Amino acid sequence: MDAFFASVELLRYPELAGLPVVIGGGRRHQPLAQPDGTRRFARLGDYVGRGVITTATYAARDYGVGSGMGLMKAAKRAPDAVLLPTDFERYRDYSRRFKAAVAEIAPAIEDRGIDEIYIDLSDVPGAQDSVGFDAAGGVRALAQEIRNNVRRATGLTCSMGVTPNKLLSKIASDLDKPDGLAVLTEADVPLRIWPLPVRRINGIGPKAGAKLLTLGIRTIGELAACERERLVAQFGRSYGRWLHDAAHGRDDRPVETHGEPVSMSRETTFERDLHAVRDRAELSRIFTRLAEQVAFDLQRKGYAGRTIGIKLRFEDFKTVTRDLTLEQPVSDARAIRRAAGLCLKRVDLQRRLRLLGVRAGSLVRL
Repeated sequence: MDAFFASVELLRYPELAGLPVVIGGGRRHQPLAQPDGTRRFARLGDYVGRGVITTATYAARDYGVGSGMGLMKAAKRAPDAVLLPTDFERYRDYSRRFKAAVAEIAPAIEDRGIDEIYIDLSDVPGAQDSVGFDAAGGVRALAQEIRNNVRRATGLTCSMGVTPNKLLSKIASDLDKPDGLAVLTEADVPLRIWPLPVRRINGIGPKAGAKLLTLGIRTIGELAACERERLVAQFGRSYGRWLHDAAHGRDDRPVETHGEPVSMSRETTFERDLHAVRDRAELSRIFTRLAEQVAFDLQRKGYAGRTIGIKLRFEDFKTVTRDLTLEQPVSDARAIRRAAGLCLKRVDLQRRLRLLGVRAGSLVRL
């Protein structure tokens, strides 16, 4: 989905279309209705705190701001951007709508999160057909039908990459954003994929990217030209071989339509560091809300968790986790809160906290 959270908000606030908009604020950043019927929106330049951007419109991205960036840093780059609070319940609703719209045409879906899926079109009628001189005409038309169906169901645009495998499709889905459709064959890899930076391959993170740079490898094409043995020597047998295959567009992973979640968690970063004693009431309120959110997620998806855990990040950025395995799996908020509280007692809380999270693992179906 294209700038998903921001695009959902633009449906609610159409007067913001075309403007730089950042999603990531709190409740105090709700738009205020004016006597003349207009709305007054919060301004990013007025933000104070340590929140992060969940997403931004493409107009905001032109200023160099994007997902994961601190709001204070973003405010320096785009002070006049509109700041809106997150509304995850609304985003989940639209997520369900877009996935249902896709499933009407292509039911073999691998869910990759709130705004992204993989689809196997191999056995969908018409996907293998040629149209005139276009060997990919059938699958191109099918992909456009899917995009049209998503738009009818949600009012939102999406971008698709249609390729022989998941690795290439992930890259291709970003080639023509927003509202793009990129259909690539293996023969297109040298022209469309090799000129891209190596970090565009999903699975090459900052550390691997930096190491490749020291080897003089900046683009996917340069990575493809590197001998497999050299990559194995630098990165180890498994990852080195994978790098070589990925650069050549090779990927044999199937679309997993029945994957089971390993865990479900919720966490929040505070706008100011909180102290376990002096801010006990506020922390307790947040802790309870996180447990309730995890319980809601479990119950909505039909799971219970046997292992309950917490995640804490202190003012010095040190992160600790604690887990507790229960005799019976639980899915209600009170039991999750109680178990998480026992985990919390095993942590030295003298330092201030900047992040708190609650997790349920060892999931079983109800």
